[in-house]
Amino acid sequence: MTSLYSTSFSSASYVVTLNATLATTQGHKLPAGDNQTCRMDETSLRIPLILFYSVFFAFGLVGNVLSLYVFLFVHTKKNSVRVFLINIAVADLILIACLPFRVLYHSQHNQWTLGPVFCKVVGNIFYMNMYVSITLLGLISVDRYVKMQRGVRSRMQKSRWSILACSVIWAFSLTAIVPMIALSEGNEERGKCFQYRQRLGAKGKAYFNFFMVAVFWLVFFCLIVSYGKIAQNLLAASRNKPDLPNAHRYSRTAKKSFFVLFIFTVCFVPYHTFRIFYVHTQISETPCSWRRVADKTNEVALLFSTFNSCLDPVLYFLLSGSVRKATMRIAGNLLHLQDSTGNSSTAEFHRTQTLSTPRPSLSMINTLRVQPPSGQD
Repeated sequence: MTSLYSTSFSSASYVVTLNATLATTQGHKLPAGDNQTCRMDETSLRIPLILFYSVFFAFGLVGNVLSLYVFLFVHTKKNSVRVFLINIAVADLILIACLPFRVLYHSQHNQWTLGPVFCKVVGNIFYMNMYVSITLLGLISVDRYVKMQRGVRSRMQKSRWSILACSVIWAFSLTAIVPMIALSEGNEERGKCFQYRQRLGAKGKAYFNFFMVAVFWLVFFCLIVSYGKIAQNLLAASRNKPDLPNAHRYSRTAKKSFFVLFIFTVCFVPYHTFRIFYVHTQISETPCSWRRVADKTNEVALLFSTFNSCLDPVLYFLLSGSVRKATMRIAGNLLHLQDSTGNSSTAEFHRTQTLSTPRPSLSMINTLRVQPPSGQD
C-alpha cells in the first residue's frame, strides 16, 4: 500500500513538473538558457568556416598592410579620400586580427577556452570595425560626388573635415561597444562564443542591431545616389564631348563606380537583408527549425561581409590612380630586386643580348619618353 501511494505521488509530481515546463516554454517568457533546449548544428559548417576565415586572414592582412604602407609613406598627398582610406585600412586590419580567434574556436569543435569577457571583446570589435568600414565607404562616395560638382568649393574637400568625421565615427563606435562588453546579457553559455543566442530577456542588444541595419541601408542609399550621379555625369561628358583629351577615361571611370557598387552589394547586402529575420528570431518565439536556418544562413552571409576586408584594397586602386601607380612601382621594385638576385649565367646572357642588340635611335627614345602616362582618376 505504501509503495502504491509513493508511486502515485511520484507520477503526480512528474505531471505537475511537465505541465509547468510546457507552460514556461509556450508562454512569453523563456529562460535565459533556452539555447540549450534547441541545439544548433555546429558540425556542417565548421570546416568551411575554418578554411574561409584562414584565407581571408592571409589575403586581407597582406593587402591591407600594403595599402596602409602606400597611404602613409608613398602616397603622401593630403586630401579627404586619403584620410578615409587610411581609416578603412586600419578598421579592416583590426577586423582581420579577430579572424584567428574564430578559426581557433571552430578548430576546437566550437569550444571557447579564452573566457567570456574576451569572447565579447573579440565579437564586438569584429562587428564594430565592419560598420566603421561601411560608414567610411559611404562618406567617400559622398565626398567624391561633391568634388565632382564643378564650381563647388566645399569644406568636405579639406582633409581637416575628413579627420573630424573619422574621429567622431571612432569615438561613437568605442563608446557603443564598451557597455556591450562590460554588461552581461544573462544568456551566455559556458565554453561557447559566436553562437546563436536568444535575447528574450536582453532585447537592448537586438534593438541596437536593428539600428545598425538601418545605418547600413542609409549608407547603401548614399552609395547608390552618389556613384550613380558620378557615373551619369561621366558618361554624359564622354558622349557630349568625345573630342576632349580625357573623354575615353570618363566611361572607364564610370564603369569603376558601378564596380564599387557591385562589390559593396555582393558583400554586405545579403547579410543585412537576412539580418532582420535573424534578429527577429532572437527576440520572438520562433520554432527551433527556423532558428537553425537563421543560424546557418547568418554564418554564410557573414563570410561575404568578411570577404570585403580582402576586396577593400582592390577598391583603393579603383578610387585613386595615384595609389595604383605607387603600388605598381613598389611591385616593380620587388620584381626587379628578385631579378637582380638571379644566377650569374642568366645575368651574363642578358648582358650579352643587350650588347648584341642595336640601340634605338635618339629620336625613338625621345618619342617614348614624351608619351603621356596612363590615366589617373
